[in-house]
Amino acid sequence: MSYALPRNVNTHRHRENGWLGSTTQNGHTGTSVGAKLDGFFDKRELPMYKDKPYSYAASRRSKPLYQRWRFTFGILLFLFALLFWFGLFSTTGSKNATKGKVKGSWSWLNQPSPSALIDWDERREKVKDAFKLSWDGYEKYAWDLFVNSADKQSGYDKYSPLSKKGEQMTEKGLGWIIVDALDTLMIMNLTSRLTHAREWMSTSLNYEQDQEVNTFETTIRMLGGLLSAHYLSTTFPDMAPLTDDDTGAPGEDLYLEKAADLADRILGAFDSESGVPFASVNLKSIKGIQSHADGGASSTAEASSLQLEFKYLSMLTGEKNYWEKAEKVIQVIDDNGMDAGLLPIFIYASDGQFRGEYIRLGSRGDSYYEYLIKQYLQTSGEEPIYLELWEQALAGVRKHLITYTSKAHFTVLAERPHGLSGELYPKMDHLVCFMPGTIALAATGGLTVAEAKKAGKWGKKQQSEMKLAKELTKTCWGMYKATGTGLAGEITFFEVDSPPPSEADGVLSSAEFTDPSWKEDFQVKPQDSHNLQRPETVETLFYMWRITGDVMYREWGWEMFKSFVNYTQAEGDAGYTSVANVLEAPPQLRDNMESFWLAETLKYFYLLFSPVDLLPLDSIVINTEAHIFPRSKLVRGLTTGWKRKPRDKDGRIVDDNKKIREEKEEKKEEQSKKDEQHEKEEAKAEETVASAKEKDSKKSEDKAS
Repeated sequence: MSYALPRNVNTHRHRENGWLGSTTQNGHTGTSVGAKLDGFFDKRELPMYKDKPYSYAASRRSKPLYQRWRFTFGILLFLFALLFWFGLFSTTGSKNATKGKVKGSWSWLNQPSPSALIDWDERREKVKDAFKLSWDGYEKYAWDLFVNSADKQSGYDKYSPLSKKGEQMTEKGLGWIIVDALDTLMIMNLTSRLTHAREWMSTSLNYEQDQEVNTFETTIRMLGGLLSAHYLSTTFPDMAPLTDDDTGAPGEDLYLEKAADLADRILGAFDSESGVPFASVNLKSIKGIQSHADGGASSTAEASSLQLEFKYLSMLTGEKNYWEKAEKVIQVIDDNGMDAGLLPIFIYASDGQFRGEYIRLGSRGDSYYEYLIKQYLQTSGEEPIYLELWEQALAGVRKHLITYTSKAHFTVLAERPHGLSGELYPKMDHLVCFMPGTIALAATGGLTVAEAKKAGKWGKKQQSEMKLAKELTKTCWGMYKATGTGLAGEITFFEVDSPPPSEADGVLSSAEFTDPSWKEDFQVKPQDSHNLQRPETVETLFYMWRITGDVMYREWGWEMFKSFVNYTQAEGDAGYTSVANVLEAPPQLRDNMESFWLAETLKYFYLLFSPVDLLPLDSIVINTEAHIFPRSKLVRGLTTGWKRKPRDKDGRIVDDNKKIREEKEEKKEEQSKKDEQHEKEEAKAEETVASAKEKDSKKSEDKAS
């Protein structure tokens, strides 16, 4: 997803230490879901995590004799087990017979752990436990709060797990967290919690509010969440089944009705002179509002990442207005004719022209590229114009933005702050880590590599793209492994040579993580060391696992999930929160849980550890907030309503008359070359004939003499 301002400006709040001594190990109370998770990550068999240490007071007391005897006996028993394992008490061959068998519920802690022995369903349940802890904390501390005796607020938009309170973004609230998490509740089959959410929506959710909201965020989170809930509840009725959304029930169309109401209000943002949406919209007046910063320009990613949602709504309702407004934006953007398909990160709604030259696939640029290929997939390949745009952009990325680190040769998707002719900036927002998974998705269309090969859809092009996807995924995983907490910072800088190498200089493969020098290529600056529980890397791991079938991506995801569990939990039953500094353990926490922690990050973890037939990739498309839409053919008379302007061989726009003239000149030049070649051949033939005649004449003269 694209850039969103942090919800809590007090980003350096220091943790209170007093509660640590009064709780059970790692700060969890014994009866909470967190305690259950701690049971799974039992520190008796793992190094102690320093952010939530044991209470040391009791451990310093003198132990009774029977406890010391038990300890000694335990050591002896452990040694005996080791001897038995290595075959001292067994006959020949019994050692090999026992290898590889699961020995108790803690066998996964052994490193390395054979993938065949891992219970991925059990790990998926641990993700569900983490979701329930976060949801229940929000439900307990930020759902039903009395402002005063006469005014009751509910379903707060913001949640602060450390201070255990909620806050509204608007006067009556938008259900920011509730609506964003609806489809996660369904996928995890959390029926009772979904029931509470639907009850709140039917009685309290009202968009008739005199409030300015961000066009993009409201679309991808709220509209996307409602549409995904509609799709899942109607297509997969066994997911958290409810009776009030069954066919014929009073609440059958609740999600779709709310979605249409919200979409009609957001449409006001598109009423600009160019058709590019304004950054914000007033929900009551239905009027677009230009950005209060950046010279009034809209974010390119935000303007161009509304299409999946509005086009799907158009398919559902038959209202072409949604479709036409959304696709017009891409036409205006493309008519700028930017080189290599790479766009500056700001665009004016007034005239559809770009502001500045800054090119990056991080904040304010990212999801434009993501939505190109996903629009192509959404309509099952019936809009090839978006595949063309994607392939041009990917070629531009590979030519202008890919470089390699100095020592370990990790692949970096860098930035160009001063345009394509300017200097390369070796920096990656965490947001960029959506890209490797998207490249893999585009390479196969959502099929596995094996399926793509069998279907004849695999060649050198796809193989090259998959190699790039794998290397970028490894870089994103390195952004986690390089820190003290195992969590990535918001931004990572990289050490590269000067001038930085490019793909054209030769594709490089990265060193293994066993090489200690690789960390020297990664740098997280203090001001960028926070972690907002973002989903982009686990999103990519999910795609890479589904498409390649390589269990390594699941294992990386498990390590990442453990870091989130161990380093981001708030006190007691409040759930999980953001981190202020990932470089130090224990980390300082931030008092804010973003809605995408529930809507995206935990959902992708859950899907990563789920069977591959749960929401197969070749039948769905996932928006930039991890909301699920179906793929379908073009229906209800909908079609691509625009064409690209003619371009030269370098992708630059040319006018029709100029193109015709150029084509005529090219044909004339080709004909001229052919004529010249023909004349040369005729001259050579004449010379040959003349030479032959001369030889014949000379022979005749010789005979005569």
